[in-house]
Amino acid sequence: MRGDEELLARAGHLFAGVREEFVCAARDLSTWSQPAARSAVRDRMRAAGPGRFEVRKLFSPAVLADERARTHLREVAAAGAEVRVAATPLPHETIIIDRRLMILAGPDSPSREYTVTASPGLVGGVLSLFEAAWEASRDFESWLPGDLPHLEPDARAVLRALSSGLTDETASRRLGLSLRTYRRRVADLMTTLQADSRFQAGLRAAALGL
Repeated sequence: MRGDEELLARAGHLFAGVREEFVCAARDLSTWSQPAARSAVRDRMRAAGPGRFEVRKLFSPAVLADERARTHLREVAAAGAEVRVAATPLPHETIIIDRRLMILAGPDSPSREYTVTASPGLVGGVLSLFEAAWEASRDFESWLPGDLPHLEPDARAVLRALSSGLTDETASRRLGLSLRTYRRRVADLMTTLQADSRFQAGLRAAALGL
């Protein structure tokens, strides 16, 4: 299937049919963002009551960088779902319903492809990979011992320039800044990330999903 509209039109009923277990792996919140799907799973959680319906959600570290995403995940966890963050970015995104149905998301694009299957071999194989990633992950809240550094758009632009390996001269030109201003913003970014070097700043930004 191509795109969210076709996915909902042809497979939206699968979300409403979930009975015992719903597992989800995603890089961020945008992949499985369909309100109807979220509502169906949330309603099932309420109807089943505590301990009778299992929801597990696993995300890439990048989800930690957005305050709205963190707020949403706290709400999901408060509603009874288990939420974890993988140690490394997830290469694939999937939903598995009751260990019998699976939806796989293709590469991100305006017409993203989705594959739906009930093949026991495929579902079981992907579920095994999910379980391995789940066991190696950590609870969502454990990634947030305190508030994550808040980066303004300008600071994020500097961080992207640093991660791309540009020289200061090239980066400052691309950002429309003087060399002196660019270097001052790099220093400010290092302070925000509590880093003593640019390399350390990069490591900390990666660890925080920034």
